[in-house]
Amino acid sequence: MEAFRESILQLVTQTSTNLPADVRRAMTAALDNESGARSSQALNVIATNIDMACDNEGPICQDTGWPTFEVKTPIGANQIVMKKEMREAIAEATKRGKLRTNSVDSLTGRNASDNLGPGTPTIHFEQWENEDEIEVKLLLKGGGCENKNIQYSLPMEIPHLGKAGRDLDGVRKCIMHAVWQAQGQGCSAGAIGVCIGGDRAQSYLHAKEQLFRTLDDVNPILELQKLEDYVMQTSNTLGIGTMGFGGGVTLIGCKVGVLNRLPASFFVSVAYDCWAFRRLGVILDAKTGEIKRWLYRDAGQPEQRMTRGEGFVMTGNEKVLRAPITEEQVRDLKVGDVVLVSGDMYTGRDAVHAHLMKNEPPVSLDGAVLYHCGPVVLKNENYQIKAAGPTTSIREEPYQGEIIKRYGVRAVIGKGGMGAKTLAAMNEFGAVYLNAIGGAAQYYAKCIDEVVDVNLLEFGIPEAMWHLRVTDFPAIVTMDAHGNSLHADVEKASALILEKLAEPVF
Repeated sequence: MEAFRESILQLVTQTSTNLPADVRRAMTAALDNESGARSSQALNVIATNIDMACDNEGPICQDTGWPTFEVKTPIGANQIVMKKEMREAIAEATKRGKLRTNSVDSLTGRNASDNLGPGTPTIHFEQWENEDEIEVKLLLKGGGCENKNIQYSLPMEIPHLGKAGRDLDGVRKCIMHAVWQAQGQGCSAGAIGVCIGGDRAQSYLHAKEQLFRTLDDVNPILELQKLEDYVMQTSNTLGIGTMGFGGGVTLIGCKVGVLNRLPASFFVSVAYDCWAFRRLGVILDAKTGEIKRWLYRDAGQPEQRMTRGEGFVMTGNEKVLRAPITEEQVRDLKVGDVVLVSGDMYTGRDAVHAHLMKNEPPVSLDGAVLYHCGPVVLKNENYQIKAAGPTTSIREEPYQGEIIKRYGVRAVIGKGGMGAKTLAAMNEFGAVYLNAIGGAAQYYAKCIDEVVDVNLLEFGIPEAMWHLRVTDFPAIVTMDAHGNSLHADVEKASALILEKLAEPVF
């Protein structure tokens, strides 16, 4: 069991830090095919981040996701002991900073320091007749893309697409709407797993299971093969692009499965995954527990290098911001500007925003930069930020405008954009939204010079308010202080394209 636990620890570490070969090929194709200027720049950052994570054995994304294992064992294998060892491997990976503390008590809000608790990790066991080997596959799926999962119950009216019936064309409309509604909030370019049929629970489960397929496989069911091809081609004409910046690459994979259903029910479930598609597997020796070979890797081949240039390509036109920031500086910015932020920055996610609605902040936020980020942090003699990309900002929409008004925040950094209430507050009080590149956790961690302090640590490491000092932290203005929003523009333009897909295809 000691060798088995070490093998699972290696699997967790590699899955968190090293993308599989099929995803690397898909991202290379995205780099080759993207024509949108902002999306191309975002893809360059992503490519650099992929290599940095692999080289440093650091988390690709600071949201290291929800661990879902699929395990096949010989008949008679002790699954109780195996589950115990797998849980210990998860705890050790968390201790080493390969996983962020992501297991939260739903009643108390307490964040488990070892990533263990009811439901975490998720482990599905299945027996097979192979007596000599154990197969273990792992998917790490983050909260941002998990929030963009969606389930439809046909027949129904689908926004921008009209009536969707209980047929393959109705399924097509569900999938296209699922891609559109994710926009940049799920860290596009993304991949989707789809299930047609099943009951509500099994349908979602089977949709997620489709993400264990390789992106370049071929569906054995001809109708579903045609549907997958259609979705891939058509999704990339919506103009959403990487991070929702507008562009030609919105999806890198579509995998569709089917289950029988009840006569009264027709569910279509979509599991959305981000570009940081962390999925690997191993074949273990059933007697020793040692790794015999890896799955989702090209045997005998080194990992494909992704870096092209140095991420954000500097032109000399970047706007330099040093916190604290003045209203005059903010009013001078417009959508599309690339900014380099230096000085002090404070992280704040869901718990911090809820806290600030009822309590004064523990630090002055006047002229401050507020970063929607839940970092991976290790503490030795000092705190070390091991991964620090942005989280999805739309969750803070109920709070953000009021916090800007009350406390004088001048810049909010996150991903995916925010809504009308925040945009109105930015216009009235003088603030901007800066879109960082989702998932680029290693790329942004290198911009952090030191951890100055931490407040509200009782909320847990991801939800605490970290006081960071940064140098040349790059981001793009996507919501300015004049009422302009790139996110609203892309959503509106892509909706018009979506409406043109209402006519039957299948």
